[in-house]
Amino acid sequence: MARPTSRFPATVLILFSFLLNPSVVLLASSAPRVSDESATLILRPPPGGGNRHTMFLPLFLSPHRNSSAFAGVNSRRHLHGSDPLRPNARMRLYDDLLRNGYYTTRLWIGTPPQNFALIVDTGSTVTYVPCSTCEQCGRHQDPKFQPESSSTYQPVKCNIDCNCDNDRVQCVYERQYAEMSSSSGVLGEDIMSFGNESELVPQRAVFGCENVETGDLYSQHADGIMGLGRGDLSVVDQLVDRGVISDSFSLCYGGMDIGGGAMVLGGFSPPVDMVFTNSDPVRSPYYNIELKELHVAGKQLSLNARVFDGKHGTVLDSGTTYAYLPEAAFLAFKDAIIKELSSLKRIHGPDPNYNDICFSGAGSDVSELSKSFPTVDMVFGKGHKLSLSPENYLFRHSKVHGAYCLGIFQNGKDPTTLLGGIIVRNTLVMYDREHDKIGFWKTNCSELWERLHIAGAPPPIPSASDSTNSTAPAPAGPPQHDFPGQFQVGLVTFYMSLSVKYSDLKPHMTELAQFIAQELDVNASQVQLLNFTAKGNDSLIRWAILPAGSTEYFSNATAMGIIARLAEHRVQLPDTFGSYQLVEWNIEPPPKQTWWQQHYMVVVVSIVVALILGLSASGGWIVWRRKQQTLNSYRPVDAVIPEQELQPL
Repeated sequence: MARPTSRFPATVLILFSFLLNPSVVLLASSAPRVSDESATLILRPPPGGGNRHTMFLPLFLSPHRNSSAFAGVNSRRHLHGSDPLRPNARMRLYDDLLRNGYYTTRLWIGTPPQNFALIVDTGSTVTYVPCSTCEQCGRHQDPKFQPESSSTYQPVKCNIDCNCDNDRVQCVYERQYAEMSSSSGVLGEDIMSFGNESELVPQRAVFGCENVETGDLYSQHADGIMGLGRGDLSVVDQLVDRGVISDSFSLCYGGMDIGGGAMVLGGFSPPVDMVFTNSDPVRSPYYNIELKELHVAGKQLSLNARVFDGKHGTVLDSGTTYAYLPEAAFLAFKDAIIKELSSLKRIHGPDPNYNDICFSGAGSDVSELSKSFPTVDMVFGKGHKLSLSPENYLFRHSKVHGAYCLGIFQNGKDPTTLLGGIIVRNTLVMYDREHDKIGFWKTNCSELWERLHIAGAPPPIPSASDSTNSTAPAPAGPPQHDFPGQFQVGLVTFYMSLSVKYSDLKPHMTELAQFIAQELDVNASQVQLLNFTAKGNDSLIRWAILPAGSTEYFSNATAMGIIARLAEHRVQLPDTFGSYQLVEWNIEPPPKQTWWQQHYMVVVVSIVVALILGLSASGGWIVWRRKQQTLNSYRPVDAVIPEQELQPL
């Protein structure tokens, strides 16, 4: 499992992973799999700007055998058939592909539920989170999973179909990587909840409970991985085998500068204009597609269709950030793009160590990019065509305003075509595993439910009687659409623990407040520091979010947005502030005011007016009295008059 890094080293990385059985090789989804499990896998570093994060996540070739670790599980597919009445799990995606290198979703495990931010990965087949017994785990977005606190947790007991611990009591898993990252732990079973936007009720499932993590796994912000690949441990396979969802799932990534998105576990009626292509599960465990042609500005590239069918064919992988083409296809694509951009200026990339292909002069408005950059079409088998917008093959230049670089690179000498998440931004991708096909539908992923005409639910809202909540459990009942009764939010407070020393953090509090305001979508003036204390080598900060302007309370929509971001731990801060945890948050109604507090402005204005009138009357009376004194004053004729000095004419 590879995590987001600011730059992979230029040297070749060789990645080996093992899951359950040491003879089963786990390979990185960002590089083509070799058919021989004993062969060496070469993982090439991604080209591009130095500020970019690139995810390379593992694929697991499932042995497709029954395991006694799963009671009643059958690894055969297509047993249940499509059922339009079968529920699905609708879940939100968070983070940003190019900024974070991945997308995460929220998953609740245990009773009572413990929530986690997990990287969604179509190339992994196991879901895992840090365990409370972990001897070497980093500080992630949420607290570690505590099996002892869950009344429904059960360890997966040792059996012949899994690797066992030293005492041969419990099943274990292990992943090891040549770049010095690893994950290992035990397998457990507990109830998983999918949030209150989901029709699917909580389900029991097997997952990994980490005891050791090293390298980038140790330092990443996300808690763990949600495996969506093919295999007995995959969340999708487990739900399908239980008959609770159809054999399908969908991902919808947000567009440029937007981030977020949506995920659906289970099937739903696809849009009538969704473009489908075959996906052959026998060829490899990858989700592959039948790519036949590439067109740039409506012109077909002069390529043999077999160029996209080399080695492992064309692989679609949510765990890879960018796209990689075989050498011949990349050179033809690059030349065609450059030819169409004669009006733009070719510039150097953001990182001098990489020969990025970048252009300036297109402007910063993403909606206007199609006026400067051509449309790219992918043509599948049977002539089905998917048109790519510029955001599907470009990323922003980090140092030049209004400049963009190609997010499609050459895959070295490897003939595999690898399509990462950038290709499907603002695209709904349906992985219809039951019918061995994958569908694409261009859309705005932030408005997916409305565009699909599927009624969605708002983020989870706390009860007015429970204004303090340190976790965000998935409600079992119907979602709440409003605050109960006439409750109004007048103040939101929360505690944040940062892994930065008090003395180092103190000079940057204003900057931190601005980042928090940006993440909560409020004005910086609304974020107020209440308390700031040292806690060992960490810092504990209490913040308050105030209503905007002179208003006494938040609007319902604004309050729901703030509370959802806090409750779901979606506040993302730069790495310079270290790792952090949202310890507790509270909501309070507007404070009750006395008669004086409610009418103090009227009283103050009345007093000021009375003072002005009184002073004016007093001043007028004084002037009148002086005039009267001047008119009535006289001097006797024999009075001594002081000598007056004559002024010169």
